[in-house]
Amino acid sequence: MREIVVREYEMIEELDGAEKKALTCFTQEEHEDAEGRPWRALSMKGGHIKATNYVGIVEAGRSTSVVILPKVDLASSGDEKHEKAVFLKMLRDWRGLRDARFSEASIADLKKFEMWEVFYYLFLQSVVRLAQRGLARRYRTVEDNLPFLRGRIHFAEHIRRNAVNRARFFVGYDEFSADRPANRLIRTALDRLTVRAKHPRNRQLLHGLLPAFSEIPLSTRPEVDWERRLVDRSMRHYDEVLSWVGLLLFRGGLATFAGEHRNRALLFPMEQVFEDFVTASFHRHQGKFGVHDQGPPKHLVEANKKRFFRMRPDISLMKGRGRDRRPVFILDAKWKRLTAAAEDPKHGISQSDLYQLFAYGKKYGVPEVALIYPKSKKFSEFLRYRFDDDLSLVCYPFDVEHPRDSVKGLLQTLQARPTDIDAKAA
Repeated sequence: MREIVVREYEMIEELDGAEKKALTCFTQEEHEDAEGRPWRALSMKGGHIKATNYVGIVEAGRSTSVVILPKVDLASSGDEKHEKAVFLKMLRDWRGLRDARFSEASIADLKKFEMWEVFYYLFLQSVVRLAQRGLARRYRTVEDNLPFLRGRIHFAEHIRRNAVNRARFFVGYDEFSADRPANRLIRTALDRLTVRAKHPRNRQLLHGLLPAFSEIPLSTRPEVDWERRLVDRSMRHYDEVLSWVGLLLFRGGLATFAGEHRNRALLFPMEQVFEDFVTASFHRHQGKFGVHDQGPPKHLVEANKKRFFRMRPDISLMKGRGRDRRPVFILDAKWKRLTAAAEDPKHGISQSDLYQLFAYGKKYGVPEVALIYPKSKKFSEFLRYRFDDDLSLVCYPFDVEHPRDSVKGLLQTLQARPTDIDAKAA
């Protein structure tokens, strides 16, 4: 399959008439993200098709795919294959795939795969791990007219059906079956992959998995089965596989969008991916501060004993325990490419972002707040600003290739302010 590679917000060129027609139809369709919010993957500008802030892959006809990469160079080498590997590492922490597992070895091994095949491979690997642990089963009651006696005879129905043919028995019996909603969804995803997956390693994995699911029927009502996918704690080991099933079946990877031209698409909101990656990095690479995701919540104003304008910072670094637990630093991740001082003395920092961080700092009573941006060639050193004597702001370049170093560097920068943080938090 031919791949056209672009970046966020770039025009998509090199399309023939059929490919452009298919993508034009796709731009006119409004979709919903995992949280039910509307979004458009592509836009039209002056008769040209343009990528938006979603990164991933979208089909443009049967033999062409458009790969949309992040607008910020994720890899210092500038190599697209290495950049794809870095993006996959970031995707491990995205809230929509938090239960999935991408090993470092598997990511490094996927550099030469086409993007579609990358996601298919990761899904198939998760199914292999599930099958090795065993499929979840349950007893279900089956009623059938059999040529032999099994279980309990249902006399009324037996007489009605077999008054003439006494060689059969209408019975009910309990069967220990793997025919469960979650297994039907997995079988449906595998079935669709039989015509989608082309890479030899994916074909090999499919060939080995299908016998394990041969007795499980396809899902005739996927949305209903999705609502009923987990019914007890014994199925916790399904979380990883079902993360992929949700993505592939219900978010475009194996499903098709409606319309005259059907396009598969697997796209991810880069702002959300970056925010989740930065948050996970603080959980993973430091232990001095507690990490509170999306909070703790506060309200900006109060009137007539009612509170309004809820505030939920991306990341709060916490000190203390119990009632004494409180934020000492507030961090907000912004997926934006800052500019050099020569191009813009403000570096492209949004005024509304400054207002937001100022409000956070004052409301939460912390001495320092931080805006975290992706590191780039034009933004590689931190910036420090002072709101007033009690509050300052750090704009920090987060290196997604080396998150441990970025976490360490930001903490050193924040604590370098001449304030006794530990004494203030005690």
